[in-house]
Amino acid sequence: MLSPAPPPRSRDRRVRRRGALAAISALLFATLTPAATAEPSAEWTIGEPPLATPWTGDVSPGNALPEYPRPQLTRPDWRNLNGVWEFAGATEGEPPPFGETLPERILVPYPTESALSGIQRRADHMWYRRTVTVPRNWRIGEHNRLLLHFGAVDYEATVYVNGREVASHTGGYDAFSADITDALRPGGEQEIVVGVTDLTDATWQPVGKQRRVPDRGIFYEGASGIWQTVWMEPVAETHITTLDLVPDIDTATLGLTVNTEGPSGDLTVEAVVRDGQRVVSRARGEAGLPLTVAVPDARLWSPDSPFLYDLDVVLKDRDGAVDRVSSYFGMREIGMTEGEDGKRRITLNGEILFLMSTLDQGYWPDGIYTAPTDEALRWDLEAHKRLGFNTVRKHIKTEPDRWYYHADRLGLLVWQDMPSMRTGGRPPADAAAQFESELRELVAEKKNWTSIIGWVPFNEGWGEWAREDTGRIAEEIAAQDPTRLVNAHSGVNCCDSLGDSGKGHVIDWHAYVGPATPEPEAHRVAIDGEHGGFGLEVDGHMWFGEGHAYQMLPDSESLTAAYVDNQRTVLRAARSCGISGAVYTQLTDVEHEVNGFFTYDRMVEKMDFEAVRRINEEIIEKADGSGGGQPAPSPGTPGLDGVHAYLFDEGAGSVAEDAVGDADATLSGTEWTDGVRGGAVSFAGAGEADTGAALADTRDSYSVSAWVRLDEAGTGFQTVVSQDTDLHSAFFLQYSGQDQRWAMSFAGLRTLSPEKPEPGRWYHLTGVRDAEAGTLSLYVDGQHADTRGACLAEGGDGNTVIGRARYGGADVDHLRGDVDEVRIFDRALSRDEVALLASGGH
Repeated sequence: MLSPAPPPRSRDRRVRRRGALAAISALLFATLTPAATAEPSAEWTIGEPPLATPWTGDVSPGNALPEYPRPQLTRPDWRNLNGVWEFAGATEGEPPPFGETLPERILVPYPTESALSGIQRRADHMWYRRTVTVPRNWRIGEHNRLLLHFGAVDYEATVYVNGREVASHTGGYDAFSADITDALRPGGEQEIVVGVTDLTDATWQPVGKQRRVPDRGIFYEGASGIWQTVWMEPVAETHITTLDLVPDIDTATLGLTVNTEGPSGDLTVEAVVRDGQRVVSRARGEAGLPLTVAVPDARLWSPDSPFLYDLDVVLKDRDGAVDRVSSYFGMREIGMTEGEDGKRRITLNGEILFLMSTLDQGYWPDGIYTAPTDEALRWDLEAHKRLGFNTVRKHIKTEPDRWYYHADRLGLLVWQDMPSMRTGGRPPADAAAQFESELRELVAEKKNWTSIIGWVPFNEGWGEWAREDTGRIAEEIAAQDPTRLVNAHSGVNCCDSLGDSGKGHVIDWHAYVGPATPEPEAHRVAIDGEHGGFGLEVDGHMWFGEGHAYQMLPDSESLTAAYVDNQRTVLRAARSCGISGAVYTQLTDVEHEVNGFFTYDRMVEKMDFEAVRRINEEIIEKADGSGGGQPAPSPGTPGLDGVHAYLFDEGAGSVAEDAVGDADATLSGTEWTDGVRGGAVSFAGAGEADTGAALADTRDSYSVSAWVRLDEAGTGFQTVVSQDTDLHSAFFLQYSGQDQRWAMSFAGLRTLSPEKPEPGRWYHLTGVRDAEAGTLSLYVDGQHADTRGACLAEGGDGNTVIGRARYGGADVDHLRGDVDEVRIFDRALSRDEVALLASGGH
């Protein structure tokens, strides 16, 4: 049955949980408590989201994400500028509205398209305006400078203070700051005006899943304007800007570099590592240079024990301390090694760990890109732990710093995607250069988070422009951050991909419902980057009132059963094929997609979560690199007659006799014609020959051969022989219109002939599945054409059919041409046997 999601925790329970995390709680409780926000305004009113979350009603002008926004570099003095701002749509090139009261009110930091913003529409160009006062005790101009920070603004932003431009920034996913000291007036109110332009997918800017017009598919509502916290803080003229934190568990040290800004002089730093109140170590050195900080008897961070050390850093000159910041870090290492089965696998802290992940898109029906509250932000991550996951793939989106802070505290590993450019076509050179610039900034900004263990520059070829550049980018990111894995291209087997560059640390395939089963190589581990996608509609909890998924189920019980069965295949793939991780789609429903564990509003649990947790934990426990593999394939039937054969020599009637077995085929929509030897059957794009049985055990070894002659060789798929499942055919011996080649295929995997076939000519095709070798091969006219790794194969208990396929639960890819002498074998034929079969010797 469907279960309501648990309500948000009360504030008292949140405080008690913080108290249990002694490693960082004292620091954060002291310095990260909410500061003053904008005064409430009666002029602002919330919009009406199609769906509300449990936290929608908690949002108000006085409670718009008031938490300290930068947990890894904290100072006690700061002011949150979230709250009600003035707002107006704009036209390109119009002058800034200095000193003018704008007509609308928006709640920052919620995107303009969101209900929580109060605007609930998109605008290509827009103005934000508000005034602030600067506390006198900050002593700005006398001893300190004033920094204005923006967590993220999508996409181009220009910031003015008192009519003076103080910052211009391009990029919708990274933070930026401005020193506004010299633009301040003496005392009183200071005017801030922000101009924003966001054309979303009308340009080649990185957008992730955002679209100007959502497609009721896999692309969603846009998220324009200010969408992360705006705040200001006083800093000394010489101050710390960033910390570089590099844990090394082999030497039990932390590599620390303290980066500064302002007059340098003789600057030194003192670093103190604490375990709660206990001082672990102290170190001193020069600012701007690497400093080695001891962490003796280091407690390692892991999903099961997410221990974090506190870190205090003091910057000093000859006269004493000039700046102080607090931070934290986890001692952990991500790497690779060979398992007992000889396959390369991912390790955490030197031990093989299977990364069981969800695809987490970070969308909210009330806030779109921005979670309504910090509690909601944390709740999604807590749900991962409850479901038995140890990893999150943050899918072509970034999050506010507090999301990663919560992942660090809870013990979740993170694959961090770069938000992609739009799909369709290839980007121009200037867009490619901007994408690379934003990618480098993403890595630079997020490299200290303990939870992040890998970077993913590209997804399914979206916005990719050259395979060689994809490989180059992977190598450059690995050089920029040598402490993490680089997955050059998630879903490299899919969609708009330009092919495998062979670079990076990971080979990653997608398969729905999957799982995908790439096999590791000498220098790369393999993961299933996306699979699953089982869906269930829940009345009253859908963005559009109806939805779609890769495979729809009628109720919670069958949805749970499908998930558990699919995850058992993941375990087989982990043990037999050596995949190091798998990513299930997805944590929550999103807009038209209804394939989440939760509904989009987080109100309903769609599966039996105990069953989900059990199978996920079983995968993590048993996918330990020891192998375990598949049972040895059966020897099969000797000879070249096969176990079933259709010679099509009848010449009339609606039945084709099985010349070897007892599974006669029923013909429909076909005609008789002359074949290679004797008769053949002709298909005109709508017919089939249904054998009425599953003739191949598709989990074991088998071979399928046929003579085929096409009437046309265009862009459509045409299938010669296949075997049904409820969703996709278990195999396809076919003409691939996408490649314009002959193919032996699984869903998401094709072996291809080197040349396009000629219409009107007879070809002999043989597809061979070798379960022991874990391969899929294609032969054309007795000659080997292609072999691909295919460790696991989908079981197909449906009928073997000649002349069509099944995909997405529908009968598709009907043949336009003639077929003769179809044979099914219960073993993998050798190359010599295939050549002999094609020559007519059997």
